[in-house]
Amino acid sequence: MDITIGVQHLARELVVESDLSAQEAAATVSAAISGGATLELDDTRGRRVIVPTAAIGYVEIGSEQARPVGFGAAN
Repeated sequence: MDITIGVQHLARELVVESDLSAQEAAATVSAAISGGATLELDDTRGRRVIVPTAAIGYVEIGSEQARPVGFGAAN
C-alpha cells in the first residue's frame, strides 16, 4: 500500500510503499500526530522514513486493493 505524506515547506511529497494495512497505517499516523514527536514508517525494502509530526501537512493512505495492470486486465 502506498502512503503519501505532504511535508510543509517542501515542493515534493514523500511516498512510502508499506506492508501495513489501511487500519494499521491510520493508527500509526494518528498515534504519531496525537502524542509523538515523529512519524516513523518502514517501507517494503526495509528503509525507515522518519518525519517530524510538526512538519506534516497531510497523509494520504492508498487503497489495499491491487489495481489490475495490462491490456487483458479489463475482464
